Amino acid sequence: MDNQIQEEFVLNANYRMDESLRMIKICLDKLSEEVIWQKPNEATNSIGNLILHLCGNITQYGIASLQGIEDNRNRDEEFSVLSGYTKNELFQKLVSTVEDAKKAISEVTIEELLKKRSVQGFEFSGVGNIVHVVEHLSYHTGQIALWTKILNNRDLGFYDGVDLTVKNED
Repeated sequence: MDNQIQEEFVLNANYRMDESLRMIKICLDKLSEEVIWQKPNEATNSIGNLILHLCGNITQYGIASLQGIEDNRNRDEEFSVLSGYTKNELFQKLVSTVEDAKKAISEVTIEELLKKRSVQGFEFSGVGNIVHVVEHLSYHTGQIALWTKILNNRDLGFYDGVDLTVKNED
């Protein structure tokens, strides 16, 4: 039974990460290179910084921690970079990071899923780390989507062709 729950959990975590990647790609395709490093205001981050931040966070929580390897994250740098990557380079970096995390998540044992570890000073199990990776990626995907909508003043079409009014069935 534990194995079935683990497989279902991993399948859904990976699906949600792929959905975020799909949405970020749609956003990037609707944006010019010039706006990738633009900040809405001084209290917010550019899309470029958000993607670098996601790569750092996913690596720290979803790869280094789960695999028990050294944490080399430089969080401050994720926000201080002002250019240097194209939108395609940023997206490829994010895809590569997510793929590495999906591999780490798929290979984790039940013991590692339950094992508590310290990440950024917080105590989480492997399950907690995976939930954090998925929700954190989703959270910043929403920020990227909002900034893209503001810049373009139009719907992003994430669910074009899908009837989202269908009611639940048993």
